[in-house]
Amino acid sequence: MIDLLVAATPLTYQHLNWADETPDPDLPVVEVDHAQAVRLAADVGGRLPTSTEWEWIAAGRQRRTWPWGDDPWRPDLARLRGVEVEHTRCGPVGAHPAGATPEGLLDLAGNCWEWTSTPTMGHGYMIRGGSYASPPLYARCTFLNAVHAECRSAGIGVRPVRPA
Repeated sequence: MIDLLVAATPLTYQHLNWADETPDPDLPVVEVDHAQAVRLAADVGGRLPTSTEWEWIAAGRQRRTWPWGDDPWRPDLARLRGVEVEHTRCGPVGAHPAGATPEGLLDLAGNCWEWTSTPTMGHGYMIRGGSYASPPLYARCTFLNAVHAECRSAGIGVRPVRPA
């Protein structure tokens, strides 16, 4: 069993006291590379989860298909791209409470991918959860993706964890 305290949402400008740097302080902090993500997690007293920890957090003991359970995605559950739904950027965190895990964690699926501490070949790291531009498949708890450590994307953010 993993005994971690997990941030309820990805880090926002409000969490970091950077509210004057954006018109919406509830937006997730994105466009940070892996090294910056590590520093931001440390700044709030945490670290990045491993890919395995992230999956455990999202799927829970029940091994849910999605963070909210096993029901298929609907637009009210997560900010993802669907047949008639397309987003051009991240939205405020917590805007999809119906998609919360049973433990109350928000935005584990959609809105922004989340950096992990799990390295890949070619100087990359695993990212998990999907973003506003992802199809629902990418937001499944078991979906794996990776990007180069220097990637700075409008769709990748940070969710810190720390030992309980």
